[in-house]
Amino acid sequence: MCRSIKTLRPPALPEEATEEEIRAAALQYVRKVSGFRAPAAHNREVFDRAVEEVARATAELLDSLEIRGAARRPAEEAGAEAAVASR
Repeated sequence: MCRSIKTLRPPALPEEATEEEIRAAALQYVRKVSGFRAPAAHNREVFDRAVEEVARATAELLDSLEIRGAARRPAEEAGAEAAVASR
């Protein structure tokens, strides 16, 4: 699709993706889909809203993925330790 959108999950990224990286990927996606690098003033609001919604969905996706064999995020480690402790 768009070569400038990089993979934002391990092992492609050694640590958790930043908000800036997620927003940059969302912006590239919306630019590609809309066909506009920068929208006209009358489309700015809907363009910006789409970027924010795609960024939110991307962050949610990354937080929900189970990556087997990759290092766990600190929150996942705490959850796993709590699960083991409750057994």
